[in-house]
Amino acid sequence: MAYEHVDVLVVGAGLSGIGAAVHLQTSCPGKSLAILESRAAIGGTWDLFRYPGVRSDSDMFTLGYVFKPWLANKSLADGTSIRNYIQETAREHGLTPKIRFNQRVVAADWSLGESRWTVEVERTDTGARDSMTCGFLYGCTGYYRYDEGYTPKFPGLESFQGQVIHPQQWPADLSYAGKRVIVIGSGATAVTLVPAMAAEAAHVTMVQRSPSYILSLPSVDSIARLLRRWLPEKLAYALVRKKNLLFSQFFYRLSRRRPKLVRKLIQRGLVRGLPPDFDIATHFTPRYDPWDQRLCVVPDGDLFKAVHAGKASLVTDGIKSFTAKGILLDSGKELEADIVVTATGLNVLALGGMKLSLNGALVKLSEHVSYKGMMLSGIPNLALVFGYTNASWTLKADLVSGYVCRLLNFMDEKGFRACTPKAPDPSLPTEPMIDLKSGYVTRAINLLPRQGAKTPWRLNQDYAEDTELLLHGAVDDGELEFSRGLVMPSVSDAA
Repeated sequence: MAYEHVDVLVVGAGLSGIGAAVHLQTSCPGKSLAILESRAAIGGTWDLFRYPGVRSDSDMFTLGYVFKPWLANKSLADGTSIRNYIQETAREHGLTPKIRFNQRVVAADWSLGESRWTVEVERTDTGARDSMTCGFLYGCTGYYRYDEGYTPKFPGLESFQGQVIHPQQWPADLSYAGKRVIVIGSGATAVTLVPAMAAEAAHVTMVQRSPSYILSLPSVDSIARLLRRWLPEKLAYALVRKKNLLFSQFFYRLSRRRPKLVRKLIQRGLVRGLPPDFDIATHFTPRYDPWDQRLCVVPDGDLFKAVHAGKASLVTDGIKSFTAKGILLDSGKELEADIVVTATGLNVLALGGMKLSLNGALVKLSEHVSYKGMMLSGIPNLALVFGYTNASWTLKADLVSGYVCRLLNFMDEKGFRACTPKAPDPSLPTEPMIDLKSGYVTRAINLLPRQGAKTPWRLNQDYAEDTELLLHGAVDDGELEFSRGLVMPSVSDAA
């Protein structure tokens, strides 16, 4: 059967997918390209999440694309502004006609004889299925499920007479003005929701089992504003991007090397932002070291201001059960609410949930090792974007796209049709691909690929090292196996 064929198939039309398509059009202009998006709009995460106050906790000078300056005033930008930025990028580069909406990749099988992927696609609006082929499969899907978030099994949930909402499925018509709200959680979503809802709600209580590290940063970058007055916008953007990148890398390394010092620095910020009698030790002092989990950022101290104003409060306690009126804590105290928001995390889902197979044999991702943080051992002509956990996602996405373009051009120049990372020595130790201890990561250890102990099997958390490795290092580094389409690695070698 003859299927439609493209040279490169990008899966996902969010921040990563649109950026990947721009890089491919620019650096590999002769390649045919299509973008499959399971939803009905451009934007990915930034189109999906519509809860109050949704915003980035990374600055937009590093979360923005390397090729498109972020020109808005706010560095910590709201979700609508980020979505508009992605959509504008797609329009400027003529990508919108290449996006096929409501098309979810269900499965992809690598063919030995044809050296190409056969991709099964499901229409999310009709349920109809079709297939197409591609020479290179580029997964830009993020790593969590879009159709549902994670909610623990709370005893007595069905007895609660109010509304229970997960931020990932926020009702467009929800009214919370004058209502009592409980937000369960302590991560980035929770600390965003609390001050945003507190502006209209009667009161918002943030209930956390254990605290997170929280930093207050200015929403507007004053240095960026100054540089824009005197320098061309592209140069100003590049300088601020470099400045923010260096600072974030410095702070991450300091956190790893001197965690006690960083704890003290964070504590000082909390003392300045919160009321004098606030119990910082209970509500803002985690049991783990900084960057064992991702830090939370609040723009201009908005969470602290809501607490100061009496519009929000924090409770650090376990949840025993839901009741008809609210939730019962382990301490025996009952909190009453009209609305409970379960900001309890994500469900991890690699490659958008697509099933991979090699010549019909199903691939188990956890049996494969990450190569340069963007390909997988034993799997040909496949790349995926896996952004930084200690810095902005797009920094890594831009580098991965740059490498993919170099790889494709190298293969064309040499006449190769397939490229497969060799499996590393099985006696060498491996560990989970994500080195955070967050709940959503630990729940998904067996669903994600592994990483090795050293380059190129190590998932770097260092932009400078990755720049050298992906943009300047040799493509044919001895760890890749190239072929002209006559041989494919066996499934046993792929693990």
